[in-house]
Amino acid sequence: MTFLAILPCAVLFIIIWRADKIEKEPPALLIKLLIGGALTVISAMILGLIGTAILEVLVVQGSMLYLLIDNFIVTALVEEGGKYFVLKKLTWRSPAFDHTFDAVVYAVTASLGFAVVENILYLADATLGLAFMRGILSVPGHVIDGVFMGYFYGIAKQCEHRGEYGGMKRNLKLALIVPMLLHGFYDFCLCTEDETFLVIFFIFEIIITVAAIIKVRKLSKQDAPIIQKDEITYERDDKLIK
Repeated sequence: MTFLAILPCAVLFIIIWRADKIEKEPPALLIKLLIGGALTVISAMILGLIGTAILEVLVVQGSMLYLLIDNFIVTALVEEGGKYFVLKKLTWRSPAFDHTFDAVVYAVTASLGFAVVENILYLADATLGLAFMRGILSVPGHVIDGVFMGYFYGIAKQCEHRGEYGGMKRNLKLALIVPMLLHGFYDFCLCTEDETFLVIFFIFEIIITVAAIIKVRKLSKQDAPIIQKDEITYERDDKLIK
């Protein structure tokens, strides 16, 4: 079952890795992101237990408000926040972060680090049916969240380079908020155990999966250095003049 837990994560990593066509990222950095993402499972479990304990005291268990807070805050914000922390800590100042598509590779790698450990835990004593469902829904869900995190994260890096610090801060916030909302809505629809929300869930999954695929293909084709060669030359010449 461990093999089935790791397989979809490995396949999706290879797809994103191959989409990075101009310059592959340092293996050491990718391994750090995988390990960092994996370790956030621990923080997610601890914070999740604390959050659930507090929530059960303040809100009626099973109510709509309970489900909203539990799925969007206790689960989604905690998990995506952990991935975001690892992503920014390891890559924001890294010299390797020099192309626009790098942000997607980094965010997805951190997300898959979390996903592989979560999948192993879920499938430790599970059926093939559950392994299949998680392989086509849960693991790709983490990748989709990572794609959108990386999209805004990359824009933030470009804004920093251009000196647009307002845009940088705004897109760094979106790099966390958008994946959190996507993740929270995914979990919320399933936790309601309502047929209407189940239909909404599958429609949502189709739309967001197609959107993520289009986004990856577009960003891969448009991948370019964050600092253009003519800008580097200008900066060097400017320093010589000074």
